[in-house]
Amino acid sequence: MGAYDDIINLPHPTSAKHPRMPMADRAAQFSPFQALSGFGSAIRETARVTGERVELTEDEKAILDEKLRLLLETGGEAIFTYFLPDGKKEGGAYVAAIGTVKKIDPLEGCVILTDRTAIPIEDILEIEAHAPPGEGL
Repeated sequence: MGAYDDIINLPHPTSAKHPRMPMADRAAQFSPFQALSGFGSAIRETARVTGERVELTEDEKAILDEKLRLLLETGGEAIFTYFLPDGKKEGGAYVAAIGTVKKIDPLEGCVILTDRTAIPIEDILEIEAHAPPGEGL
């Protein structure tokens, strides 16, 4: 006769006060422990790719200045592609903003759009005229 023969065929005990734990919650007890908290996010941040700013020639800058002047005079809408520096590491990304030029702030060196978006002039890569939906360029 074995040591547990007297209890081996008895039903599993259940509590009248406490309900049984769901299987998904039981499994969570045995999930791996993250000994280095924040390490995963640090690895993801290091792996995140940022781009470099493109330096424009003097001729390209002159063309952009002319486009800005015309937009300020006509009040037309345009798509501005500009460099947005990354807040956490070297580099950044080129983003686009659509809007109408409200003013050019020479002290801050930026273009202010009617929606109050401020774009540093030195960060602008390209300006394209933008037509409202349904109209040609």
